[in-house]
Amino acid sequence: MIVHVLLVEDDLDLATTVIDYLELEGITCDHAANGIAGLQLINTHHFDVMILDVNMPRMDGLTVCRKMREQGNNTPILMLTARDTLDDKLAGFAVGSDDYLVKPFEMRELIARIHVLANRRSGQTNLLSLFGLDADFGAKTLKRQQRTLQLSPTGWKILEVLMRKSPEVVSKKQLLQSVWGHELPDSDSLKVHLFKLRQQVDTINEIKLIHTVAGQGFVFRA
Repeated sequence: MIVHVLLVEDDLDLATTVIDYLELEGITCDHAANGIAGLQLINTHHFDVMILDVNMPRMDGLTVCRKMREQGNNTPILMLTARDTLDDKLAGFAVGSDDYLVKPFEMRELIARIHVLANRRSGQTNLLSLFGLDADFGAKTLKRQQRTLQLSPTGWKILEVLMRKSPEVVSKKQLLQSVWGHELPDSDSLKVHLFKLRQQVDTINEIKLIHTVAGQGFVFRA
């Protein structure tokens, strides 16, 4: 599963270093240089984890975190700060942050914490059973009504996104980013892969599970 991160950090040298390192680890990373820009991005794009500097111009990280939680946004938040007192950490947790990393930090620790938070967001159990469809995303086995189904690698990625978000609607943009990252395919690829996925999951069943919601996106539900 591709991990998409938003880094909100006003130190451009640090931001560049973090972005380059994350990309080497296969993690895609967008960047905002201040809290207001970060809040705008998080409200219009899908991210698995948000890395949020506490001290920033225009809007500090604590305020961004609080506003996100007030809006019902549950994206995991990792706070970056030079402050390492208990009171500082408690202030971050009080507004809804999930984790805390003190500057300077080791990049390997940052990567480890990102993966933990991304897994927490997706409820990263390998076994999901919804509406009679049993999926093991670790073993890549899929059954519906005791019938074993075969999916392509891309089909597995699409199904995982839809099942983990169910019964929420996933926008086309979110689905594209979750499956392909920033290297988006041509306009027909998603349509083709969804068609093949529906052939496997829905064709011989009266109850359809993969639906297109006009003007909104796609959803997995009976």
